[in-house]
Amino acid sequence: MASNGSDATPRPLIGITSYRERVRFGVWDLDAALLPCEYTDTVARAGGIPVLLPPVGEPYPELLARLDGVLLSGGADVSPDRYGHDPDEATEPLRPDRDAYEFALLDAAFAAGLPVLAVCRGMQVLNAALGGTLHQHLPDHLGHDSHRPRPGLFGSSRVSIAGGSRIGALLGQEAKVHCHHHQAIDRVAASLTVVATADDGTVEAVEAADGRFVVGVQWHPEQDAADDRLVAALVAEARVRAGRTERNNQG
Repeated sequence: MASNGSDATPRPLIGITSYRERVRFGVWDLDAALLPCEYTDTVARAGGIPVLLPPVGEPYPELLARLDGVLLSGGADVSPDRYGHDPDEATEPLRPDRDAYEFALLDAAFAAGLPVLAVCRGMQVLNAALGGTLHQHLPDHLGHDSHRPRPGLFGSSRVSIAGGSRIGALLGQEAKVHCHHHQAIDRVAASLTVVATADDGTVEAVEAADGRFVVGVQWHPEQDAADDRLVAALVAEARVRAGRTERNNQG
């Protein structure tokens, strides 16, 4: 687990994309910016400061200048027009506001040199933003739905991880992971490298081919409170960047 930030290096700010959903709580029934607490709790345990990024407006330069890392969270299907396909009948309700915000956020994060961890939908956004495509409904491609046993329930997958990869150095050659998705990468973006697959061949993780800390996983690492290694790696990379930025500002 990463340091809790008690040393001289500042705790890095990790921006986490959040949902915009209709919710009910107390006497209220309204639209809200929300995010499962597993994301924020995992970042905090790993030594980062979680900052929610709701899909509002655009990712302003002032925001990116204050962040040290970005975590793209899970959620709804990516609109097929983002990767040049027509919607499949199995494609679920879309969130164009999230698509617009998160595609722009990725561009800005890349330009700023921020480390990025993309989770589930986040990995699909990453792949589509860089020119790849998606399977719109895995059961049609695989003949089974083991990656999402039923709505609201996380499944379990065994993934094989490539040696020499960033994820392999963290997790080893094999891992059992939590998953909940009916879409996945089809054509991999040219600037990404596949570094993990499920037993059925589903792409489970990608990394930037040029070695930057740009990592996408199809599973949900935030669901395993006993294993923060992936998020801790993001926080560690962001901490290095935060320290470098602080030294530049002082000097």
